[in-house]
Amino acid sequence: MLLEVHAHNPQPRRISQAVEILKEGGIIAFPTDTVYGLGCDIFNKQAILRIHQLKRRPAGKPFSFICPDLKELSRYANVTNYAYKTLKRLLPGPYTFILEGSRQVPKLMLTRQKTAGIRVPANQLCQSLARALGNPLLSSSITNPTEADYVLNAWEIEDLWGKRIDLVLDGGPVPGEPSSVVSLVGDQPEVLRAGAGAVEEFLSS
Repeated sequence: MLLEVHAHNPQPRRISQAVEILKEGGIIAFPTDTVYGLGCDIFNKQAILRIHQLKRRPAGKPFSFICPDLKELSRYANVTNYAYKTLKRLLPGPYTFILEGSRQVPKLMLTRQKTAGIRVPANQLCQSLARALGNPLLSSSITNPTEADYVLNAWEIEDLWGKRIDLVLDGGPVPGEPSSVVSLVGDQPEVLRAGAGAVEEFLSS
């Protein structure tokens, strides 16, 4: 099923429809401030494992997740003063920050080192989803299964993935460059992937 949703002012009824699917263990596709993502409730183990199967990704390699704001992020990560200042300055934005996960994070969403990748995208639609869901939303970029390129169009996602997921939210075009991934573990910044977010400050620190 494909639903059109306003990217900057998402209709509450459409958000409610998507959240109902998420709460029932469904998987949805949605736009972020970088690329389209696959998502589910991080507290639904079966939905998480289903995305692992769809992405052909080992269960021991967790996905990142989206929080609606910095306050909610602080519930799911142990944030130092340095990390907080960095996050406050750069979020919402096109970054995935690797942080030490708190006890609130399900084990399936943590690495062996007990870290998690967390996003607060500059996108009202996915912020609204996470806020209405009441807890973070797993997020994994959508690629073409045969070409491994990012899929940037909701109609193409519906064609490629529609039979395997429960809902595609069409929020219009997305920039098409993945988020920058930066580890802040131990207050030692490390750029794991240079993407849409500027990373020069971390390379020089």
